[in-house]
Amino acid sequence: MISSAGISRKNRLKLKYVARRFTNIYKYTAGEFLFSFFVAFLFFFFIFFVNQILLIAEEILSKNIKISAVLRLLFYSLPAIVSFAFPFGALVGALMAIGRLSSDNEILALQACGIPYSRLFIPIAILGVVFSAGSFIINDIFLPLGTIKFSQLYREILYSNPELELSPYSIKRYQRTTIITGNIHDKEISDIVIIDKTPEKDKRIILADSASLNKLEEQNGVISLYLDNVFIQTFNKQKKNDYNYMSSESMTYNILLRDISFSIRSPGPREMSSRDVKTEVDKKTELLDVKKMKNMQAADRAAVSMEAEYYYQSAIPPPLRSNKFLESSRQDYSSRRLKDISDRSLQIYLVEYYKKFSLPLACFAFVLFAFPVGMFTKRSGRSVGFGIGLLVAVLYWGLLFAGQTFGIQNNSSALLAMWMPDLVIVGAAAVSAFVKFRS
Repeated sequence: MISSAGISRKNRLKLKYVARRFTNIYKYTAGEFLFSFFVAFLFFFFIFFVNQILLIAEEILSKNIKISAVLRLLFYSLPAIVSFAFPFGALVGALMAIGRLSSDNEILALQACGIPYSRLFIPIAILGVVFSAGSFIINDIFLPLGTIKFSQLYREILYSNPELELSPYSIKRYQRTTIITGNIHDKEISDIVIIDKTPEKDKRIILADSASLNKLEEQNGVISLYLDNVFIQTFNKQKKNDYNYMSSESMTYNILLRDISFSIRSPGPREMSSRDVKTEVDKKTELLDVKKMKNMQAADRAAVSMEAEYYYQSAIPPPLRSNKFLESSRQDYSSRRLKDISDRSLQIYLVEYYKKFSLPLACFAFVLFAFPVGMFTKRSGRSVGFGIGLLVAVLYWGLLFAGQTFGIQNNSSALLAMWMPDLVIVGAAAVSAFVKFRS
């Protein structure tokens, strides 16, 4: 009994020792990864910050906007920057950490002590999962919220300073409207000209002595211009020489926020949560199914009409037959059957929906890739890992952009287009692991 108890106690002490040894290894490896991730994250964060946010801030600052408002705009833009900095930070950070451990022969020393590669990979893999979850939360919650706050703040700034969007003595083209402005003084625009189209697609020219932005709380998604002393001339689309004109003391002209340039826009699928995007996808899919069903019904009617015309012509003596209507029915049927019914808007939403999952999960895919690749480093582990990480980041960015473009323009599988970059990285990780660990 004493011997048995003694052996049991020794086993417990041994297990505690082994557990403590692995815990220390986990902490050490995780700390190395976190430090490298922090450095890489800051690098990518400032790259995206300078390229995207400071360009916007420069244009806003040139219009004498308050510094506090600019700082708030920058703050609301941070989620968009962080959403891209997270995956690339995980990639470069993992390569730097594993490369440093490999170049300093620490991994070799741990192997000599009987520590398997799987034990070294556990803390790296756990942090990869944590980074993926964090990146998804930023994309799904903070990015939509930041976009909404950004648009609201920009709208407030625009009302107090119309020069921010409408520069003096300039021509501003939107999607549906062209605005020509005179001088802008004390929130009032002088000698404004607006060129647009009526709901009937007739060309319209609006001239006003002055204009000012009119803020109405009940209006959502609209910027209102209050025009004074207005003259309107409309040209008939059907009759070139026909036109109408009218004058008015005042007029309110609305500009949709989605027509404003980069600064203010309605949230698109990228700025929406995954649940909201899925809801829109379901709605658009239903509408597309209805369109396809109607087209099939029209094709069936054309087939019936073609068959009826065929039998009708068969009953007529050959000299009196005419294939004109039969050929017309055949062409109508053929065009209906071959017609490609698609919705580009649905494809855009599908691409963004799958991107909301593939981009965050790239953190874990990058970790899978970095673990075997980083072990090939023999010297200057951090710098080599940093260089390899930059090359892979550029490659992934190119694949992501190509997949997004291909998925939208060619109406191909959005699922495959957005997950292809991750699959390429995982495939490269599998090949690297086979080459490294095959012995």
